[in-house]
Amino acid sequence: MPTINQMGCPESVVSEQEFSSEVNPSHQHFKIFKPFGFLSQFVPETRKKKHLLGELHAFPEKTMAIGRLDHDSEGLLLLTTDGMMSHKVRSKGIEKEYYVQVDGDISPEAISLLQSGVEIGINGSKYLTLPCKAFKLKADPELPSRGRKIRDPRHGPTSWVSITLCEGKNRQIRKMTAAVGFATLRLVRVRIGDIHIDDMDAGEVIELDGFDEALGS
Repeated sequence: MPTINQMGCPESVVSEQEFSSEVNPSHQHFKIFKPFGFLSQFVPETRKKKHLLGELHAFPEKTMAIGRLDHDSEGLLLLTTDGMMSHKVRSKGIEKEYYVQVDGDISPEAISLLQSGVEIGINGSKYLTLPCKAFKLKADPELPSRGRKIRDPRHGPTSWVSITLCEGKNRQIRKMTAAVGFATLRLVRVRIGDIHIDDMDAGEVIELDGFDEALGS
C-alpha cells in the first residue's frame, strides 16, 4: 500500500524497470502550454464556439488530455494517446505547481492559511483542502502575455504566489485564494511532477518520449 507524504500525496511505488517495460512505443505523448481561453478538450460540449486543443497542433487520433485546466487558466497540460498512461498519471497524486497572480499584496497570514488548508465549497458541500506548499514570489514570473489585459494597475497592487497541490478539485486554487481574501487574477500551471513549462510560449506543443519524470519513476 503506498505511503502518504505530508502534502497528502501518495509516494511512488512504481519502479523504473516496471514502468519502462509497460510503455507502449506506438503511443505518443505531449506537453503543451494551454493558452487562456482554450478548453482542455478536443470535442465541444455545447454549440457555443470555444477554442479547442485541436487548433494548436495536428495531434494523432485518440489524443486525450491528462487532467484539465479551466477555460481561464493557462500553462502546462500533458496529452497522450495511451489511456493506461493517462490513468497512471492521474492516479499518482503527483505534485502540480501553479503561479497565481492575486488581487492585492498577499499577506504572510494568508500564505500560512493556504499552507495549512482552507475550507472551500465543492458541489454544494464544505471541503477542507489538504496541506500544501505555498509561498510568495519575490518577483513577477517571466510568462508569455495572456493576450487579454488583467486589469488597470491603477486599481491597486497585485502579487504572485506559488501553490503546489497534490489534489485537483474544480477551480480549487481560485476558491482557496478567495477564501483567504485574495481573488485570483491569473492562474498558470508551471510544473507537473518534474515536467516543467520551462520557457514555452502560449500554444506551443512539445512531443515527449513519455511521462517517467511526472510519475517519479
